Amino acid sequence: MKKKTAIYAGTALFAACALLALGYAGGQYFAPGHASASASAASDNLDGAPAAGQRRVLYWHDPMMPAQHFDKPGKSPFMDMQLVPVYADEAGNDGVRIDSGLQQNLGIRYATVRRAAVAPGFDVVGTTQFDESQADVVQSRVTGYIDRLYANAPMQRVSRGAPVAALFVPDWLAPQEEYLALVRSGMSGALLDASRARMRALSIPDTLIASLERTGQAQTHVVLSAPRTGVVTELNVRNGAMVSPGQTLAKVAGLSKLWLVVEIPEAMALRVHPGMKVDATLAADETQHIDARVREILPGINPGTRTLQARLELDNAGERLTPGMLVRAHLSDAKAVSQLLVPSEGVIATGKRSVVIVRQADGALMPVTVTTGIDVGANTVVLQGLTQGQEIVASGQFLIDSEASLKSVLPKLSNASDATATPSERAASGASSDASSDASSDASSGASAMSAMPGRDGAQASGGRQ
Repeated sequence: MKKKTAIYAGTALFAACALLALGYAGGQYFAPGHASASASAASDNLDGAPAAGQRRVLYWHDPMMPAQHFDKPGKSPFMDMQLVPVYADEAGNDGVRIDSGLQQNLGIRYATVRRAAVAPGFDVVGTTQFDESQADVVQSRVTGYIDRLYANAPMQRVSRGAPVAALFVPDWLAPQEEYLALVRSGMSGALLDASRARMRALSIPDTLIASLERTGQAQTHVVLSAPRTGVVTELNVRNGAMVSPGQTLAKVAGLSKLWLVVEIPEAMALRVHPGMKVDATLAADETQHIDARVREILPGINPGTRTLQARLELDNAGERLTPGMLVRAHLSDAKAVSQLLVPSEGVIATGKRSVVIVRQADGALMPVTVTTGIDVGANTVVLQGLTQGQEIVASGQFLIDSEASLKSVLPKLSNASDATATPSERAASGASSDASSDASSDASSGASAMSAMPGRDGAQASGGRQ
């Protein structure tokens, strides 16, 4: 019995050793063959002679570091991921190609570069104010007391000639009684003329002197009236208050004309000049347009808001405007200039430059650096980089921008820009390289997500570690 058990144990141990040896031999046989086949295929691709039905690989790269190219597949030395192949039939110097079905899924829209007459200008905001040139004051020329106040509160409307305040002037009584005494005594005209001159020197109005001669009764009250139709913007006295010569009792401002004072950003300060055409709309009713022109530029920059003020004169004959209203205004030159326009949403502002995605004749999408001008509504003026009739991407361009970064189109574009830049521009560009690296990383992250979407041929290559 013990002999049979030993035989069975020996047989089992021999079978286990045989299976282990067979597995090791198979691994040694097939693994080198597979690696050599992969290397051979990669070599064929790099030499420009791929096998039938295979796509030619230009190089491999890490999507997070698209500018670094590798001549064979493997694991990225930068990230814990496999290198991604870039095929010859994909975008290189000719742009990025995206499947039409994927474009539809992403909701990519296109717009045509068009030319239109644009009056150079910019948008500003401002407020309506009283026209100080149409403001008058009501003053007292004598010492007296407010006997009655007709204007009870500021911002009260008054008409021209309407009473504002009634003054009691006790100092007027003595010269008037003296004049009446001369009249009663039958004095000559020279003494009467001297008495009248004395009353005028005491600021007694001629109307009150005429009433004294006609009625023979002294007047110690005078009514001060409004010099124009408008509103009382200032009221500095109350009933019973004592007033002195030269004291301002009230200020009356007209409403037939108003000032519009607009705030101009310091960056636009040199572009504004008197005579510029202004198209203003009210915040209360944007359907109403007001046409005006810049009357004068007020000197000095506001240190708090860093803005320059410009003053406009508005006709307010119907008094539909009131001071303090918020107004949006577009300042422009009178002469329009033909300019290229693209939708503002289609322009990618990177901080160093502005980029648009152009759709080429073969359907490829190519990032193009442009020089932009002013904004005209929902459009932006393009000064350089585009021609009339070209198609650009109006929506979804950020995903295409990320894909372009993945394919190293934007790095090449950046290198081309640096090659043509002046030494000072290259120095300024180097100062912001850290910010550009962060933006490139964000774009590459979006590209990786886009590559994982269905409908793409960007399958990752597998291979040994480089």
